[in-house]
Amino acid sequence: MKQILFSGVIGLFLTLVGTPLLIKLLARKGYGQYIRDDGPREHASKRGTPTMGGIAFILATVAAYFLSKVITGYAPTYSGVLVLGLMCGMGLVGFLDDYIKIVKRRSLGLRAKAKMAGQLIVGISFAVLALQFQDARGNAPASTKLSFITDFGWSIGPVLFVVWALFMILAMSNGVNLTDGLDGLATGASVLVFGAYTFIGVWQFQESCANATTLTNPNACYEVRDPLDLAVIASALMGACLGFLWWNTSPAKIFMGDTGSLALGGVLTGLAILSRTELLVAIMGGLFVLITMSVVIQVGSFRLTGRRVFRMAPLQHHFELKGWSEVLVVVRFWIIQGICVIVGLGLFYAGWAADK
Repeated sequence: MKQILFSGVIGLFLTLVGTPLLIKLLARKGYGQYIRDDGPREHASKRGTPTMGGIAFILATVAAYFLSKVITGYAPTYSGVLVLGLMCGMGLVGFLDDYIKIVKRRSLGLRAKAKMAGQLIVGISFAVLALQFQDARGNAPASTKLSFITDFGWSIGPVLFVVWALFMILAMSNGVNLTDGLDGLATGASVLVFGAYTFIGVWQFQESCANATTLTNPNACYEVRDPLDLAVIASALMGACLGFLWWNTSPAKIFMGDTGSLALGGVLTGLAILSRTELLVAIMGGLFVLITMSVVIQVGSFRLTGRRVFRMAPLQHHFELKGWSEVLVVVRFWIIQGICVIVGLGLFYAGWAADK
């Protein structure tokens, strides 16, 4: 359990101290945010704010994970390395997108095919490797069964699993990316979800089927390969995002950019897949789903009827145009995300209690 504490504290410290250094570096190089002309007028003042801030919490998370291992003497696990690899890979795709937008002055960043190709390479690599490296109990980091709070049903096979994993990675990455439109919104929402996954990892470790001989009800155990290590990563992410939020909250001194949003979406999906809570993440990350659906509804309605449902999509901008202040939108959306996390954790516990 010391690993969890150390990783969270180290992640928090590194972003609190390291983010202002990154701000100075990015500002010196002129790597400022591009602001859409058709967005809310209040956002014009944000033009030029340093972006690509996701670099800070990506590096802090990786450092926190490995430093916690060095301090406690535990070895990294395959599950931990895979999730970190997914985060870094998606972050690299986002970094290239941000770099082209800012440095090359091409507003759309990476071309759609190139961006999709990068995400596919990272996602397929993660999905294929996640089915390898079985432990002594025969558990690979991932399972070819679908999962809610545990695996259920029949195996969908490795090919369909890769397709399913790719869908989840792309959907959640785009969801976080769309949410990252107001100061601190996506960062604060992510803190709440990673806090929940820290709890889930600890609970699964305590109720692991590997400890079936000491459990009061072995039928309620979890077949997750490295639950404690997933909790270590979730704790590191929670701390790193919390430290980054200090500088990202309104008025933001730095934005995470696609570097950060794609990385957060990727690592959240990785935690869900490896902790066997694939469908539950849609509830615990409910704000990301809600905002994504607002875009789908807006586009679908306009194409079918020529009318818009919202004043502007994603959803947070609709409320801005209705007269809500940015801080009011952010805080109320954080509350929505908090409710989603509470509901998700409630369902997770209810599933365990029902089996018990």
